[in-house]
This record gives sequence, C-alpha cells and structure tokens, in this order.
Amino acid sequence: MQDRTLGSQGLTSSAIGYGAMGLTMAYGPTDEQEGIAAIQRAHELGVTHFDTAELYGMGTGSNEILLGRAVKDFRDEVVLATKFGRDMSGRSERASGCDSRPENVRKVADNSLRYLGVDHIDVFYQHRVDPDVPIEEVAGTVKELIEAGKVKYFGLSEAGPQTIRRAHAVQPVSVLQTEYSLFERDVEELFPVLDELGIGFVAYSPLGRGFITGTAKPADQYDRTDMRSAHDERWRPGNFEKNVEAVDRLADLAAGKGITVAQLALAWLLSRGEHIVPIPGTRSPKRMEENAAAADVTLTAADLAAIDEILPNGGSGARYPEGHVPTWV
Repeated sequence: MQDRTLGSQGLTSSAIGYGAMGLTMAYGPTDEQEGIAAIQRAHELGVTHFDTAELYGMGTGSNEILLGRAVKDFRDEVVLATKFGRDMSGRSERASGCDSRPENVRKVADNSLRYLGVDHIDVFYQHRVDPDVPIEEVAGTVKELIEAGKVKYFGLSEAGPQTIRRAHAVQPVSVLQTEYSLFERDVEELFPVLDELGIGFVAYSPLGRGFITGTAKPADQYDRTDMRSAHDERWRPGNFEKNVEAVDRLADLAAGKGITVAQLALAWLLSRGEHIVPIPGTRSPKRMEENAAAADVTLTAADLAAIDEILPNGGSGARYPEGHVPTWV
C-alpha cells in the first residue's frame, strides 16, 4: 500500500483509508465482530487511515469506542480521524443542526479521546460548517487543542472556499473531507483552492454509498434503518435505473481489465490527484481486501476517457434530500 501526503503540516496516509460510519449507523443492521475483523484486516493490508465521528455514535461514543477497540494493538501505526460540530443535544436547540461553540468543541475532543482510548486525535474535523459560530473562532479553538497536544491536525468537512481560507489563516487546515465519487464530482471546483493552500482531500462515500459496487437494490428493498431506503435520491425510481445502467457499463470496462467495478471507481479517484485519499467503508473483511487492492490499479488515458463517456457529470439524483445538501461558502 502506497502512502500519500495530505496537506503541508506533515499528515501522511495510506492511499486507501477506511470510513467507519457504517459500523454503527446508516446502512442497516450491523455486526460488531465482523466490523472489527474488517478494520483489523484493513491494517494487515497496509491501511493506516481510519475515520469516525461523534455523530456516528449518535452522541453515545459507540462508533469511536468500537474503532478504538479494533485498533488498540496497533494504534501508534495509524491515523485516527474524528469529527465535532453536530448538535447532539437531542432537543433541536439549534436550527442548523450544528454546534461548534468553543465549549462544545472542547467537550467533544475530551469525549473522543476517552472513547477512542488514546492520548491524542490525529485529525479533528469540523463535521459541518456552523453558520452561528465564526470559523475563525472554531479554528482558534482547534489551535488551542493542537497546542495542548490533544489534536495533531485540523480538518474541515463540506466547507467552501471562503470558509477554508478564513480557517486556514488562523490554524492551517491539513485536509478537507467531502463526498466525491464517480457519482458526485461537484467538489472538483474546490481543488484549485486546496492546491493553492496546500490542503489534502479525503473523499467520503467514494463508492456512491455502495451503488458503485454492482450490488444496488431498489430503495424499498433495504432495511428501514438503511439511509438508502428513504433519503438518497439516487435510489429513487427514474434515477435508479439510469445509475444501474451506468454501473453496468463501468463493470464491463472493469471486467476488461480484470478488476471489479469498485476497484475501478477507487482507482479513478486516486488518479484525480496525489492529494486525494478515498475512505470506503465496509463491514466485510473480503470487501476490505477488494478495496485495498484498488491502490495497485493503473488506469490508462483510454480508461479515463471511457469512464468520462459513461459518467461525464456524475450520477442521476441528488446525494441528499432537498434542503439538506450542504452549502459551500
């Protein structure tokens, strides 16, 4: 597994990372032991980047606790990233659904350290931009945590160019995390700003929430606890059929190279720039092996042209329901 550099503050990562959200939420019934096995298999395959968040445990710490248990024996060999900034009060006190007030950022940092069972967090992301708290105040709070040794690197998620620049002026931002895949390409408009400032990029949902694996089913066939059953427009009738057709064409292209469609999609992301690390999630050790092998796939100019012909502008359907798509400012 090759390494990549994310940002100009010293953060390094395996070319393929691991997203832990699905261990405890959003993708139907979970199996804790299988999830731990997938994480440990990832480490055996050279994956050094593991991503979690306060939100993924719905304020209970369950996702961070599970990840901390899984990496306990090799914690010093990996990068652990977690996130703050969502309102977990359960009382809808803040209309934005965000809470990046300094006191909450500090509280989440201490909770995450305890849940993960570590003495420092490698990457601490603002999960979503809080419209009620100036980003300079947020960046300043994370800077204090870095100076205190609780955090090593500062990250932003789903932030726009002005926010990135303002935050970076207070505390250098090492990495931006935003959804990016063959289905979702809008974030490419931010890459010039990232290149200018020396900021790395982490792609979440790099397989289109599982659609670009060839295993997608109509929305009504998923468990009700699976976000794809009700909240993802790409699974809605009309969009679903178009996306299935595109994935079938990608699968034919992949088969011609002796790889899977998921490996094709991850290799495409890696080809977009040396500053990019995708973090596919899985609860299956076998799927983890498939994902990790994508780092060894080389796509030719002809391959890239064929992919662009199939999906020139991304998939069909919005990634979030109307009114819930993050606004980049």
